Amino acid sequence: MSDERGPGSPFDDVVDGLRREGLLEPPPSAAGPGAGESHEGTGRVQLTFEPAGRTFRVPPGVSVFDAASWNGIAIDSTCGGHGTCRKCLVRVSSGSAPVTRHDRRTFSEDQIADGWRLACLVRATHDLGLEVPPLVTRPKASTVGVGRQVILRPGVQKRYVELTDPTLADQRTDLQRLRDAVDDLTLNPDLHALRRLPTVLRQSDFKVTAVTVDEVLIDVEPGDTTGSRHAIAYDLGTTTVVATLLDLETGTPVAVASMLNKQQPFGGDVITRISATMMDPDALGRLTQLARQTLSELAQEVLDEGGISPQSVYEVALAGNATMTALLLGIDPEPLGVAPFIQVSADWPVLHASDLGIDVHPGARATIFPALGAYVGGDIVAGMLASGLDRDKRVRLFIDVGTNCEIALSDGERIVTTAAPAGPAFEGGAIRCGMRAADGAIEVITLNAGASGDDEAVTLGVIGDAEPRGICGSGLVDAVAELVRVGLLDESGRLISDEAAAASVPALAGRLATVGDGERVFILHRPTPDAPTVECVYLSQRDVRELQFAKAAISTGWTLLLEELGVSPRDVQQVLLAGSFGSYLSPSSAVRIGLVPKLPVLRIVSAGNVAGEGAKMVLLSARERAGADAMLAEVAYIELSDRPDFNDRFIDQLAFPV
Repeated sequence: MSDERGPGSPFDDVVDGLRREGLLEPPPSAAGPGAGESHEGTGRVQLTFEPAGRTFRVPPGVSVFDAASWNGIAIDSTCGGHGTCRKCLVRVSSGSAPVTRHDRRTFSEDQIADGWRLACLVRATHDLGLEVPPLVTRPKASTVGVGRQVILRPGVQKRYVELTDPTLADQRTDLQRLRDAVDDLTLNPDLHALRRLPTVLRQSDFKVTAVTVDEVLIDVEPGDTTGSRHAIAYDLGTTTVVATLLDLETGTPVAVASMLNKQQPFGGDVITRISATMMDPDALGRLTQLARQTLSELAQEVLDEGGISPQSVYEVALAGNATMTALLLGIDPEPLGVAPFIQVSADWPVLHASDLGIDVHPGARATIFPALGAYVGGDIVAGMLASGLDRDKRVRLFIDVGTNCEIALSDGERIVTTAAPAGPAFEGGAIRCGMRAADGAIEVITLNAGASGDDEAVTLGVIGDAEPRGICGSGLVDAVAELVRVGLLDESGRLISDEAAAASVPALAGRLATVGDGERVFILHRPTPDAPTVECVYLSQRDVRELQFAKAAISTGWTLLLEELGVSPRDVQQVLLAGSFGSYLSPSSAVRIGLVPKLPVLRIVSAGNVAGEGAKMVLLSARERAGADAMLAEVAYIELSDRPDFNDRFIDQLAFPV
């Protein structure tokens, strides 16, 4: 497709939109420092946001707006990051960013020279320092997720009223007096509210604020407290749990915190935790206690960071897989772990936050996302909601990469989902030098087959810029992809012989070694030049096989979904890599090993914590909550283990693409 239409063409906005979606490559440009920059989907970029004083490492190519949204930095917007509302203003204080046509329409030349840009159009191709203006007015909408916008209409509502005192001539009940004053809501009180009502009314001279959640009166507060209402959104992951404190007045995050799920001692995946409950009758109670302790500690952490009282949190929302949800609620998960894999329920009744062990307002409600199946749970429903998978006419593939990989495919009319047993490789489990994504973990690897010396042959990106201690999931994928690229791994996933390596890749051949019973390895890092292999960080032949099994399960899943909807891999217009691991996975490496369809890397989007974003959305908008519930009827779940051809298809996907 040619771009030579001249300035001001009516096609410009269409072309720009296609480029932002990754459907067209960016053109070369001379529009200033940093213009025309491109990337190959590798490496990490550091963004520092002021005045928050927070620094994040993000995949290259994401927009500054999305990076800020994922990490709880509030940037004003009403269009969802599409460059049309021109409200997402940031100043590039260090580094540089190309000037777009939209920037020139938004800012003066002096402002542009001073670094002002639209955050949704600044791509993170190199390290940047950014200044974010504070939100000085209440936004009409809150933008969350990947390009999703919701109208701010939370289920939590407050109404300040000044009531007339009762008299012998006016003997209406306290509740009726309040109902008559709040004429735009139907007040159905809970017991806590009724207990407080007579005392609070009289102590505050009948000037009170009614607090409702979905028109249930949960409290009556003295005076005018309408400016303070909050909620907490949780992403309850098997490995990591994330909590976001939201200001429901503005729709913006106040604080974000995360921690490892305290259930980790019972195993790193859902199957081991289900097995624990089957072998030990006391394990279920302990797992439930640990899950609730995790949520409670995170709630306290975000409240302390935001300087917010627990009493002003009136609702929580939680997105988790079916097993994590069952364990949290104290429900026996055994039926989820054995055929035919049956849930106790797809959706949940109205719960209180106290039912989940969260110490906030005693009347606070808890919303738990519904699940589509035993292995496509509420976290995936939340992710599909946040990414707008049910609203888009494009062919889009959603992959939440993890121990249990959930996959969804939409052709614009139908959505089908499945789950693939990827195993623990992506979490660093079953990998000889594997570790979690923490300081000292190798997360980026680049091999230089033409290097003149060993020191230049391998370039490592290490979390925390520390001495390498191991390799995390994204580093594992990078390592295998790079070994395939330079020819040290053949199509079958076998490390080539020493002789062949010396002949074809001499700069890297010296890093091939053996450990233990003769297992072949590739050394990534030597702590000292003469360190024995066992003290090095290396990738073993067995590690490669673990990754092959994981990627084969995932690619079999999306291949079967494509066939189910009658579309081919080249028809996929966007791949969303979700979850903590998916956010840091190199798109080019994922393509090279066959983890995702062979597409241009700009079509592959790191979607971030979309489960958490979906949880935020249902707190900010009652309409979005209804949309999540509607997905139970709109989305079809396909069980791979019921497919007679699954094993054959799995074997076909083991090889690396040539």
